[in-house]
Amino acid sequence: MSAHFEEKSGVVPCKTSWGSWYQTMDEVFIEVNVPQGTSAKEVQCRLGSRDIELHVRGKQIFKGKLFDTTVSDEATWTLEDKCLIQIVLMKTNREAGNCWSSLLQGEYGADAWVQDQMQRKLTLERFQRENPGFDFSGAEISGNYTGGGPDFSHLQK
Repeated sequence: MSAHFEEKSGVVPCKTSWGSWYQTMDEVFIEVNVPQGTSAKEVQCRLGSRDIELHVRGKQIFKGKLFDTTVSDEATWTLEDKCLIQIVLMKTNREAGNCWSSLLQGEYGADAWVQDQMQRKLTLERFQRENPGFDFSGAEISGNYTGGGPDFSHLQK
């Protein structure tokens, strides 16, 4: 069985004071470092289609409007090893051109280099989906990849 594209190609994380977030064409992943020994009862997490809120041990970690919309009933959070909260959000717009530049509107933004690397990765992921017989996980991309890269849909196969 072959691994998913993001498992083979790695992730492009956007580091924050509380952890990091990264994305694929379909999902946004949030990893929050919490004090060792944190229990699920000490975590309050609200995942909406346009907003998110996370409190741990009564302290607000983040709260605000998401960069773009998500499918709220497909969002999940888990507490791993009592020290890491993992949140998975399903993007509503699952096109390669929908590369989030920040987690929240105006907060936790990717710097220019990280944003560029995220867009490159989403473009390669799109190419992988369009060409399932090829492995793009170690590929490099240059040229016009902003907005999901060139559109080849008009070409005949």
